[in-house]
Amino acid sequence: MDDLQSLEEWVAPLLEKLTPKERRKLARTIATALRRRQRERIADQQNPDGSAYEPRKPRSQAGFVRRQPMFMKIRQAKYMRTRAAPNSAEVSFMGRVARIAQVHQKGLRARVQSGGPSYDYPQRELLGYSEEDQRFIRDMVIDHLTL
Repeated sequence: MDDLQSLEEWVAPLLEKLTPKERRKLARTIATALRRRQRERIADQQNPDGSAYEPRKPRSQAGFVRRQPMFMKIRQAKYMRTRAAPNSAEVSFMGRVARIAQVHQKGLRARVQSGGPSYDYPQRELLGYSEEDQRFIRDMVIDHLTL
């Protein structure tokens, strides 16, 4: 049994006692907090398991230095959508950024530029779920129920 399933089984009886409106409010709070945690993790260039992202491929042009870390814009709140329903909370990317994120999330092959060469991107998990996130969600649920 994975950690997410065990969290769901633990929290389900507690959440059944809340009204749908209260569950939606809690889900919105959790989704917003998880988005913030995902943004911080992306800024730290880490996968959910704590390992570092595989670094960028070095450029062949002499004197060219990349000064910005990867995913500077993609981690902005305007590109990361949160959805909340009485029975779920979700963090995802939206629009064109969603395709870019999917290529990196799964390590797919994609074109570097429109009409340009293709490249096999290494897997860099932008969105993910860790044991620390599970503890964080559990604590948020407990805090909400004790209020």
